Amino acid sequence: MSNIIVVGSISTDFIVGADKRPLVGETIEGKSFTTDFGGKGANQAVACARLGANTRMLGAVGGDEFAERLLKNLQKNNINISNVERVTHLSSGSAVITLVNGDNSIIYVPGANAEYNPSDIQTYFKNKKDEKIDLVLVQNETKVETVESLVDLCKLENIPVLLNPAPARPITKDTIEKLTFLTPNETEFKTLFPNEILEDVLTQYPKKLIVTLGSKGAIFHDGETIIKVPSISVENVMDTTGAGDTFNGAFAVAITSGLQIEESIKFGNLAAAIAIQNEGAQNGMPTLDEMKGRMEYEKKWNLK
Repeated sequence: MSNIIVVGSISTDFIVGADKRPLVGETIEGKSFTTDFGGKGANQAVACARLGANTRMLGAVGGDEFAERLLKNLQKNNINISNVERVTHLSSGSAVITLVNGDNSIIYVPGANAEYNPSDIQTYFKNKKDEKIDLVLVQNETKVETVESLVDLCKLENIPVLLNPAPARPITKDTIEKLTFLTPNETEFKTLFPNEILEDVLTQYPKKLIVTLGSKGAIFHDGETIIKVPSISVENVMDTTGAGDTFNGAFAVAITSGLQIEESIKFGNLAAAIAIQNEGAQNGMPTLDEMKGRMEYEKKWNLK
């Protein structure tokens, strides 16, 4: 069983379904309203845990009524929450999601997530003793100085780090050099590497940079050539919220289970394809048994 640490946001999603997005000053009638558990960190932790990884969450929740629900949801998904901090003077993180024809637009309010600091990371590393860590997974809903501190500490201890740079913001070249994997989508790639050609940057970061291309799959350089891994076709897309988080969590589980990069991307693509056929960021994230049932992948990939 893989041992994965996920550092990141823990939030509540407020999801509005509609036939279109309102213009400035316009009021429209929505079709549905639901609340769901979210935050890119929590989403990726759930994806890892459902696929069999021993998963520990590092992050923060607020002092509001949503905090207990968020923590109970993580526990329900067999995620260790002993290192989730309580920031009592702030609300828990939240996201308002507008869902139109299966595609989403999001306003994210970090709340307590913004108070997860480098000191919290340093405290964890100081007290973790001999805990086995196969990979640390982090995203950009954690503030930049906390991510940089995490990457530095992992580098010192030779712990692999996967940074999913979402939402997009610039990252220093020094930080990129210290990462094991970097997984931007096409839009995030343009923020990280403005005015640069995709193929050139992939060649510069072989076996590290994996760019996800939505319905077109993903692309990376294997050290010899550029490899494009196609996505898995889905006819009935219900909700793309959390698809990227599902991919990253599944990739993390696969790569720490001994698969090579290309096969780990295929595993991530399959998990995301299953997830987007259900509503909600976490609701549709597959279990390992569901993955086996869909494609009998174990005959080819031999994932334990």
